Amino acid sequence: MRVVTGRVQGVWFRGRCRDEARAQGVGGFVRNRGDGAVEAEFEGPEAAVERMIAWCRAGPPRRESMPWTRRADRDRRRAGLRVR
Repeated sequence: MRVVTGRVQGVWFRGRCRDEARAQGVGGFVRNRGDGAVEAEFEGPEAAVERMIAWCRAGPPRRESMPWTRRADRDRRRAGLRVR
């Protein structure tokens, strides 16, 4: 499992992230944080998680994005990605 954080504005990022995670077979969550950043926790096959991290960095069309950073590796075995 990987946790990444970054900033995006006005592109329905969380919903698009959920849709992409479903397509990749990745679980976890994506949520807005109080400091204005978006945080996503991805869990699943390593290659699929890496694709999701790459997707976050590239983002959906028309996005304004700050750099994304990785955090802890944890194993929680969640199914599906939830928008919080």
